[in-house]
Amino acid sequence: MKILKGWVLPIAIGLLVGLLIKTFVFTVVRVDGISMFPNLQNKELVMEIHHAKIKRDSVIVFDAYGVDKRPDVAKNARYVKRVIALPGDKVEYKNDGTLYVNGKKESQSYISKKQQKQGTLNIQEAAVEEQGVALGTGKIITVPKNSYFVLGDNRAVSNDSRYYGFVPKDKVNGVAKVPFWNDKKDLINSYDKND
Repeated sequence: MKILKGWVLPIAIGLLVGLLIKTFVFTVVRVDGISMFPNLQNKELVMEIHHAKIKRDSVIVFDAYGVDKRPDVAKNARYVKRVIALPGDKVEYKNDGTLYVNGKKESQSYISKKQQKQGTLNIQEAAVEEQGVALGTGKIITVPKNSYFVLGDNRAVSNDSRYYGFVPKDKVNGVAKVPFWNDKKDLINSYDKND
C-alpha cells in the first residue's frame, strides 16, 4: 500500500497540473491544411495560448463549428486564421487585394503582393452579405461588437470571413504561437507591421 501511494500520488498530481495547464494556459494544436501557408505549414504544431490579448494581425485558433455553417464542418473543428480587424473596425477589402482598416492601408507584409491578390474576391457574395460582410472596391464593412474579421494568409485557398462572416469572440480558443526556432516566428508570434 505504501508503494502504491508512493507513485500514485505523484502521477495524480502530475495529471492534475497537466489538465490545469491545458485548460487555463495553453494547448498544442495541429494546423490542418494550407490556409496559412507559407507562414504555417500543414500538420505543423502550434501552441494555442488561452487568455492572450488579441490584436490586429494576431493569429488565432477558434471553434469553427457554427461559424462556418457548411454541413461538413465537424463539431470539434478548429480553424487557425489571422485577425484582420477588431470589434468596431471599418474594413475595405478591394478587388485588387488592397486592404484598409479604419481608412489606413494595411501593409500585409507577412505575405507577398501576389498572395495578397490571389483569390481575393472569388467568393459567393450572397452567402456572407446577409451577415454584414460585403467585400470589394467601394464597400466598407464594420466589424460587430464582440467579433473579429479573419483571413488566412494563403488567400487563394483560405476559407475565412470572406465566406462565413465574422468570428464571435466567444468562439476564440486562444492566440497561436510557434516555438522560437521556427523561422516564421516573427510573422506569427508578435507580428508588427511597423518592422
